[in-house]
Amino acid sequence: MSPYTKLLTSLSLLLGTTIAISSNHWLMAWTGLEINTLAIIPMIAKSHHPRAVEAAVKYFLVQAVASALLLFSSMTNAWSSGQWEITQMTNPVSCLLMTVAIAMKLGLVPFHFWFPEVLQGTSLTTALLLSTLTKLPPLTLLLLTSHSLNPTLLTTMAIASTALGGWMGLNQTQTRKILAFSSISHLGWMAAIILYYPKLTLLTFYLYTMMTTTVFLTLNATKTLNLQAMMIAWTKAPALNTTLMLTLLSLAGLPPLTGFLPKWLILQELTNQELTPTAMIIAMLSLLGLFFYLRLAYYSTITLPPNSTTHMKQWHTNNPTSTIIAPLTSSSILLLPLSPMILASI
Repeated sequence: MSPYTKLLTSLSLLLGTTIAISSNHWLMAWTGLEINTLAIIPMIAKSHHPRAVEAAVKYFLVQAVASALLLFSSMTNAWSSGQWEITQMTNPVSCLLMTVAIAMKLGLVPFHFWFPEVLQGTSLTTALLLSTLTKLPPLTLLLLTSHSLNPTLLTTMAIASTALGGWMGLNQTQTRKILAFSSISHLGWMAAIILYYPKLTLLTFYLYTMMTTTVFLTLNATKTLNLQAMMIAWTKAPALNTTLMLTLLSLAGLPPLTGFLPKWLILQELTNQELTPTAMIIAMLSLLGLFFYLRLAYYSTITLPPNSTTHMKQWHTNNPTSTIIAPLTSSSILLLPLSPMILASI
């Protein structure tokens, strides 16, 4: 991809995201989502590998169907109520269709099927954008319409996403697929609390974005695409892999790391809302995800498996890594003591 094409697609991605999250009209939000989709497709298919082209086609088809459903739901609501404002969703059928459309764009269960395959077919950098930046516009629309959503439907999707994200991640060996199911599981936590504390959903998304960015940039620096490559990656950058272990444990939600903060606050708020069964279920289901996070953390440290491996160990290299990894890693590990200040800000 030429530098001009990369600049154009990056600016289009930022423009589409900005339009979608700042608009108050359904047509403008739809326009921003479409610009977003068209900007990310060349990034997915830039390697011209058959798997990358297949991932781009899958992404385009799913996003096109979701955008059509979103446009249809907004038109149905405008037909019945006479206005196009995002915050004025009053038609029950429109609310249902809109929830389905945004769930498809986010990758919530049962509309998650495209997300792991698309991430597996693209590069680590593009997978990072798909896991973080492209989730912001649909999540913002879900926040703006949270007062109109069906609590039973959203809670069911949240529990199913947490369960499937943890369960399907157990048997994966590709790091991109593991992080895809990790994203689905974290989206379940966000969907569980969005009706009762929308700002907490945003905080969870910000912290998840920070930790996932750290993991993706570290994997990209060490060129780690699967567990076997992660097993010998410590010879390239021992210190970087040690901090990767801590970041993975933070992403799992273990105290006293940063990732424990959003899960702690979500469980506390669900209990305050007298939804103790929901809090207990998603807390128990998070143990499934904890297993493959611990496995990743084990592989990323300076440890070798008991059996012999056919992979050759690589020499320690001094390849330059991104300078942003250091502050992101520190924030992904050490923010829990600042939780009173973070709570005061939201």
